Amino acid sequence: MPTVLHWKGHRFLFYSKEIGEPPHIHILKDGKQLKVWLKDMRLARNAGFSAREVNAIMKIVAKNNDSFLEAWNDHFGN
Repeated sequence: MPTVLHWKGHRFLFYSKEIGEPPHIHILKDGKQLKVWLKDMRLARNAGFSAREVNAIMKIVAKNNDSFLEAWNDHFGN
């Protein structure tokens, strides 16, 4: 479960056993979870975050998208 970023108590990470899925990032904080597809910046799943929190997180994902994709490719060998 490689963590690629910590931001304001949020963990941005990959689950190592998600082989075969398109590149994406999970964001965890206080029992809440968000999943974002990295290639098209679509929200895949939201479990508990408010709309305001999602907007702030999506800005961080957009800002770090290239490094997240690079980390995904390094980890999964794509």
